[in-house]
Amino acid sequence: MLTVIYSQEFLDHKTGRYHPENPQRLTAIVNALKSAAFAEKITWLTPTPASAKPSLMATLLKAHDPVYINKVKEIAATGGGYLDGDTPISPRSYDVALLAVSAWMDGVETVLETANPAFVLARPPGHHAESHTGMGFCLFSHAAIAALYALEQPGVNRVAILDWDVHHGNGTQAIVETHPQIAYCSLHQYPCYPGTGKASERGLHNNVLNLPVPPGSDISVYQPLLEQKAIPFLTNFQPDLLIISAGYDANSEDPLANINLKPGDYGLFTDACLKITRKILFGLEGGYDFPSLSQSVLATIERCLT
Repeated sequence: MLTVIYSQEFLDHKTGRYHPENPQRLTAIVNALKSAAFAEKITWLTPTPASAKPSLMATLLKAHDPVYINKVKEIAATGGGYLDGDTPISPRSYDVALLAVSAWMDGVETVLETANPAFVLARPPGHHAESHTGMGFCLFSHAAIAALYALEQPGVNRVAILDWDVHHGNGTQAIVETHPQIAYCSLHQYPCYPGTGKASERGLHNNVLNLPVPPGSDISVYQPLLEQKAIPFLTNFQPDLLIISAGYDANSEDPLANINLKPGDYGLFTDACLKITRKILFGLEGGYDFPSLSQSVLATIERCLT
């Protein structure tokens, strides 16, 4: 069995009719999962309401400045607006973003309790959100928040994050690179938005590994980097929990980048991660072509069920 954490409230983060990060992303994935051959092996969990999660705000404040958190709240409360040209906030976005944080925290708890993978199907995404500001469609830095929360749990001394979104997770890296108990590895197109993620960046504790790939790359480029660089780095860190920033915008059909992966390639990624540990929390990041997005999530989850 695998747990998928999802709420229809995640559809209430409204970004505008033509914005690539829109509610249809989740609808496409949910429909695909519910009609999949392995549908009966999925346990659906509704995230804990943010108001019922006593440690949520304290954990959020470990990653984000209170002035910024209040800014998101105020923009939403006054009818919405934009953090930057790419990152809209609608009237319900603050509440939805808090629920997404709660969902990732629930995911941490679920994986640690079951010792099996879980998938957080939430939006808005998070890995571009820095401590003092959101950007790149992202409001709060979920993977970093989840890692910080995990370290508060019994028996968790080290947490690793693998970010396979096509864009570098600048927000995640900035928040965790000072923490010796958190390792961060990113496979991403370079050059590409947001322009960060150089291979020379190692973190304050040699806990960062960036693996930039050139435009046009496919699995023949990714697989050696994964097997010879990423997986050894993560394995050597000996994490008690592995968090995946699961973006699917490196697919060849995706409109926002220039990488040529196929949905089935994410099954190979997942197999490699499962060799490190079954304690894996997957959380949705990017992916904007609905068919390839949903098929990639299916490939990820199916490998966790075998």
